[in-house]
Amino acid sequence: MKRIVSLNWVCLGMVILSLIIYLPLRVNAQGPIKIGIVDTYSGPPTTYTYDVRDAFKLAIDEVNAKGGVVGRKIEFTTRDDKFKVDLCLSMAKELIMMEKVDILMGTINSAGTLAVSEYVKTEKVPFIVTFSKSDKITGEKGHRYIFSVTENTAMIGKAAATGLAKRPYVKYWIAGDDYEYGHALADGVWGNLKKLRPDVQLIGQSWWKVGEPELTPYLTAISSAKPDAVIFATGGASMVNAMKFAKATGFAEKIPIFIHTATEHSTLAPLGLEAPEKVIGTSNYHFYYPDTPKNKAFVKAFKDAYGREPKVGALYGYLAAQFITKALTKAGKMDREKFIDALEGMKVDSPVGEIEMRAFDHQAMLPMFMGVTKKVAGYPFLIATDIITIPASEVMPSIEEIKKARGQ
Repeated sequence: MKRIVSLNWVCLGMVILSLIIYLPLRVNAQGPIKIGIVDTYSGPPTTYTYDVRDAFKLAIDEVNAKGGVVGRKIEFTTRDDKFKVDLCLSMAKELIMMEKVDILMGTINSAGTLAVSEYVKTEKVPFIVTFSKSDKITGEKGHRYIFSVTENTAMIGKAAATGLAKRPYVKYWIAGDDYEYGHALADGVWGNLKKLRPDVQLIGQSWWKVGEPELTPYLTAISSAKPDAVIFATGGASMVNAMKFAKATGFAEKIPIFIHTATEHSTLAPLGLEAPEKVIGTSNYHFYYPDTPKNKAFVKAFKDAYGREPKVGALYGYLAAQFITKALTKAGKMDREKFIDALEGMKVDSPVGEIEMRAFDHQAMLPMFMGVTKKVAGYPFLIATDIITIPASEVMPSIEEIKKARGQ
């Protein structure tokens, strides 16, 4: 009997030892959770996209250093879409079919994002949008598998209109990039401004191809029309160029202009002290504002890692990492459907405060900061001054508006 009992204890010990050895191997055998990022990593848009990638890496490295999430490390793979819609879609397909990524992220091209959105809907792959801003992404074309951690043109429109409506301008001109984002931005700003100020007039419009190198003829024609103010609807491919020409031609000195992200470091840093002053702009983030311990810590960590101040894209990369890791933790494993359920309605902390992922349309509820470009002693570039904060509650499209856009 004693021999049988001893044998049983030996067998039990072997089973326990096997579990101790086997279970970690089984977890490790699953491999890492794979994130695929499609974005523009060549040309002018990189002033925005590099920071998305770098802040995401910074946050994920910290998570991995602590053992990962749900027992697995996270790894990510990037693809350059060169700001081309067809390449954006093909890169997304490659990441999903060939690289077998669990989650997709990107892009800065709104038309590309909408194309990828239709694809991930059929493949049932979660897609976290980090910079594209068409309101169709989480509005009219929104669905279960797409989320956005950046502001959209509906939010920009409400924020811009709130600020512009308080100014004395009546006669406006709209000018910008002739593609999805440009027109969506213009429609968003103008539609909301008309609601707040029915007396405003649109006296003309100018549209140029994306990346147009020479804007002088357009600005000359606009100046001749003598508008009270101009709304520029320019995207990542030509934002810096538009600011450069506004300064070089003296346009910004003669006519008040509004440009979304004109006050943002991504736009101002490449121009140094040659950026135009007095340009009205909106942004979700400034490395110097808000002046809080959380933002200061984020800026220090980013600058220690990369030797530069974070731009607005860094906020989006950080948010993507926080939402992904927290949703995975809540889901308990990398299950796409459980991940989506966990992400809906989730709140995470950030350098600009607590941010909620609205459950109905999968749109992150972000505040907006409106300011004016200015040279300030101690900075080798212009910064935003006279900043006012417009809370998310005032810039988010209502759920009723989303339902209407979707025909519900």
